[in-house]
Amino acid sequence: MGVGAEVDIDLDELGARSAAFERAPAGKVLAWAVERFGRDLAVACSFQDAVLVDLAVAADPQMEVIFLDTGAHFPETLAYVEEIRSRYDLNLRVANPEPEAEAWPCGTERCCQLRKVAPLDGALGGRRAWITGLKRVDAPTRHDAPIVSWDGARSMVKVNPLATWTDDDIARYTADHGLPVHPLTTQGYPSIGCAPTTRPVPAGEDPRSGRWAGSGKNECGLHA
Repeated sequence: MGVGAEVDIDLDELGARSAAFERAPAGKVLAWAVERFGRDLAVACSFQDAVLVDLAVAADPQMEVIFLDTGAHFPETLAYVEEIRSRYDLNLRVANPEPEAEAWPCGTERCCQLRKVAPLDGALGGRRAWITGLKRVDAPTRHDAPIVSWDGARSMVKVNPLATWTDDDIARYTADHGLPVHPLTTQGYPSIGCAPTTRPVPAGEDPRSGRWAGSGKNECGLHA
């Protein structure tokens, strides 16, 4: 049954739940997910900011947080992960690619599949649900992302508690709660991925234009 454990889910129920959460605070969405799935739930976090982690550990201090170490992150990102791990005493799981990924460096055809998708699938194995930091404003491909849905590729429930948030919402929450800021954010990187395929974005450009610039690519496959 794919990645996840056996899940008894009514898809209509998920749709209704997602619709009901459209105006709900992200904390309420996370509280529902923890109550519904308990230890069969994990967070996948890119650590571009600390908002999702802050909300997740408020819902469950022991929730497992998964970070995909592709082997190509900026040093600033790795340092930021350690800062957040220490701040929250995170139950952090670092997922690394298998050796076959060495043949596909960052930016090559199978890189994201081997360095992101496969490690995430492995880390989520046996779970019933996962939480992401996906936001509708991130890319046109995410414009209609539901808050709660069935992830058919992994046979599990997917929860996007920040789906309705804007970049301004993230910045406001970060400031209001005194959260650490990723150092590259103030250096012109509004969207932070792997170092070889991420560049700064001039003011006024699409924030995602710095990811895979010139390639026509705008998704890594985690949310396909």
